[in-house]
Amino acid sequence: MELVEGRPQDKRIDKEERVYDLLDQLNIDYQRIDHEEANTMEICLEIEKTLKSTICKNLFLVNSNKSQYYLLMLKENKKFKTKMISKQINSSRLSFGSDEKMLEYLDITPGSVSLFGLMNDHDFKVQLLMDKDLLQDEYLGCHPCINTSSLRIKMKDVFEKIIPSLHHEPIFVEVYNE
Repeated sequence: MELVEGRPQDKRIDKEERVYDLLDQLNIDYQRIDHEEANTMEICLEIEKTLKSTICKNLFLVNSNKSQYYLLMLKENKKFKTKMISKQINSSRLSFGSDEKMLEYLDITPGSVSLFGLMNDHDFKVQLLMDKDLLQDEYLGCHPCINTSSLRIKMKDVFEKIIPSLHHEPIFVEVYNE
């Protein structure tokens, strides 16, 4: 795996190209690596070593009556505890959202979930939830809507440029290692 600057020279699938277009439009510097399909946290940890940045767990969640969907970003070493998060956001019990709704709302599939899926949520069906501890990190490592590439982006750019451009104001939650 080799860390390179900027977008790939070869043509990629549309949803990945849209991520690079957004980053270029926002004038954000980033580094990228291409790799085998990253479908486990173990593979992601190897990628994290190359990126030298925190790779988040990104979870697509729904409340019990399926009226509200969430994208939860938390540090990879933390565990999702539905009771803890549900209480903080004043929601009924959370569970994992369906693959179908993930595709419908975010145009992404399991294993490829990232902040960038929100650029496809034009009807604002998904609320962004973020682990407060992410604010301490210098870089964010995430997929560009496909899990065969990963990006390293300055966290400052995530909060000052990317999130405002997505129009999905985050709710910060505390996720404890218990």
